[in-house]
Amino acid sequence: MRIAILGATSQIAKDLIVSFSSASNNHLHLFARRPDEVTTWLSSVTLVGRYSIDNFSEFAKHDFDAVINFVGVGNPARTAAMGNAIFDITAQYDQLVLDYLQTHPACRYLFLSSGAAYGSGFGEPANRDTPAVIPLNKLAPHEWYGVAKLYAECRHRAHPELSIIDIRVFNYFSHTQDISARFLITDILRAIRDNTILKTSSDYIVRDFISPSDFYRLVDALLVAPATNAAVDVYSRAPIDKPTLLNAMQEKFGLRYEVIKSPAGVNATGGKPHYYSLNKRAAEFGYQPSLTSLEGVLQESEKIIKRNFI
Repeated sequence: MRIAILGATSQIAKDLIVSFSSASNNHLHLFARRPDEVTTWLSSVTLVGRYSIDNFSEFAKHDFDAVINFVGVGNPARTAAMGNAIFDITAQYDQLVLDYLQTHPACRYLFLSSGAAYGSGFGEPANRDTPAVIPLNKLAPHEWYGVAKLYAECRHRAHPELSIIDIRVFNYFSHTQDISARFLITDILRAIRDNTILKTSSDYIVRDFISPSDFYRLVDALLVAPATNAAVDVYSRAPIDKPTLLNAMQEKFGLRYEVIKSPAGVNATGGKPHYYSLNKRAAEFGYQPSLTSLEGVLQESEKIIKRNFI
């Protein structure tokens, strides 16, 4: 299968490229705003020369069986810093693919959406009947990212004749994660690395972390399933709550932490007590996750700690 990867500099795209590298029947063509950065990265993971690399101006000149669009941001601090530009960037590269599909209607399109497309509530986990709730008259900056994704999904559903699947990622964690990013899990890892006490809020939250291996399983299942126009939520075998995660990281890696009353993180897309989904529609496409959130986090964290801290 000939697959175009748009936004090949993103962490989740890089992890998927590495996962794809073991499948000889797939030919990847990587596109990025900074192609030289992709070339340097491929060399670092011993994949130099394995794939074609271009900037986006070359995209429409090729024939692909599938396009996977990763263009965007995956770091809360970067999301906040980008501000309203997230609307234009998301729309620009989504339109690039939609235009391509008009002349290549058999091509599949996988779009990296987000659980934030549901809105910024999540007092309860999402399910198949959960509506997207947008405070239209009081739209706050932390909601722009989710609205940009929602808008793209609405455009996709307006083209039922095209094979487009939106992949709503809630929580993704990998050993390639930049631990300077402001996520709870990276705050935990920095505290372990620096032998400091993590100060974390008393807020009770539940997260569902998907690992690189299960994300690859999902993408692979979607690429070989019958073509359709739909959206799927990403999930592991089981979510995990914050107290359990903290205790597990303490037991496994010696984390020291202190619970405080004030917020202690960056909420670029809003506070979400139960930021995960019970919508298992992806199973209809053949997806079956192999790891729980805890298993995935411990597995990927151990790789980070062995590589960087020892």
